[in-house]
Amino acid sequence: MTEIDAKIDALVPAWLNLPEIAELLGVEVTRVRQLVKEGQLIAVRRGENRALHVPAAFIDGDKVVKGLSGTLTLLRDDGFNDEEMLEWLFTPDPTLPGTPAQALSENRGTEVKRRAQALAV
Repeated sequence: MTEIDAKIDALVPAWLNLPEIAELLGVEVTRVRQLVKEGQLIAVRRGENRALHVPAAFIDGDKVVKGLSGTLTLLRDDGFNDEEMLEWLFTPDPTLPGTPAQALSENRGTEVKRRAQALAV
C-alpha cells in the first residue's frame, strides 16, 4: 500500500474507500483488505486521513473488473510497483484507444494483457 502522489491522483478519475468497495462487492472489509494483500486490487493512502482507496474503475457493479488481477500480476512480474502500475493503467494509450483501465472495464482485457506482456520484452 503506497502513499499516493499528485500525478497519480490526477490520473485516476474516481476513488473508493475500502468500506465502499466492501458494500459494492457484498463482502466484509477484511475480504477487501485480503484482495489488496493478494495483489488482486491496488490500494493507496490518500486524503486528509490517509485512508486506503482503490480506483473506482477497478470495480464493475458487484465484482472486480474482469482481467484486472491477471494484468496486475503481469505488471508486477515486469517489475512495476503499485504507483507505476496505476500510472500505466490510467495513462491514455492511443493504440487501445483510451486507457488500459478503461479497456479492461470494456472487456478488452486481451489487448491490455498483450501490451503488458510486451513491456517485459
